[in-house]
Amino acid sequence: MYSLKNKVVFITGASSGIGASCAAQFAGQGARLLLAARRDDRLNVLADELRKKHSVEIHTIRLDVRKRGEVESALSSLPAPWKKILVLVNNAGLASGLSAIQDGDVDDWEKMLDTNVKGLLYVTRSVVQGMIERKEGHIINIGSIAAYQFYPNGNVYCATKAAVNALTNTLRLDLHGTGIRVSTVDPGLVETEFSIVRFHGDKDRADKTYEGMTPLIPDDIADAVLYCATRPQYVNIQQIVLTPTDQASTTMVHRKAVLQR
Repeated sequence: MYSLKNKVVFITGASSGIGASCAAQFAGQGARLLLAARRDDRLNVLADELRKKHSVEIHTIRLDVRKRGEVESALSSLPAPWKKILVLVNNAGLASGLSAIQDGDVDDWEKMLDTNVKGLLYVTRSVVQGMIERKEGHIINIGSIAAYQFYPNGNVYCATKAAVNALTNTLRLDLHGTGIRVSTVDPGLVETEFSIVRFHGDKDRADKTYEGMTPLIPDDIADAVLYCATRPQYVNIQQIVLTPTDQASTTMVHRKAVLQR
């Protein structure tokens, strides 16, 4: 395993769900954590918990990845030791709404495009130049099986994740020869706040997404992210796709048996 002890790992959308689980996994490896999210109250609670449990250094940033100026300012003004980012986990992302294009809410579209695509670009551009100069680094994007398995009414969300997939692959080409690794981790159904956000706080509707089946949990995704990051430096895991056993595709979900974890 490649040691991450005292290496800077930057995670966006780190206040909950997959981002928080990734933070815990990397803290367990002794990494120095640079954690960013819009909800800095939750972020600071998480940081305090991880400091106590793992005795690691953590620097938090209140950050909305949709705002280019905010991203550039926050990252350019980091204290010098925190600028040496070895691993970037582009986790910030969301779905907003589930409807046919002709019925879609343009505000929902813009929120997904700004977060999932433009936000990832802003953060990556602000971090990757330092990686190139240091000749080391690893960018791990959290994608989705929705990048290539489309489903009814998922139009813009699927499009944004297809963009993440394309950007991951073209970034690997752009960085060829620099020594920087680029990976994507593409999950299926994961039980987080994802569906609550998608359905604008309607918990009953969100719960139906996972009804009668056993979805993945954030720790499952964090395990895959950590696996990518801890391979020897000559190994680049380009893509990991993981789904619940109950899920064969975005539209085929077995909803009769709930397994005990």
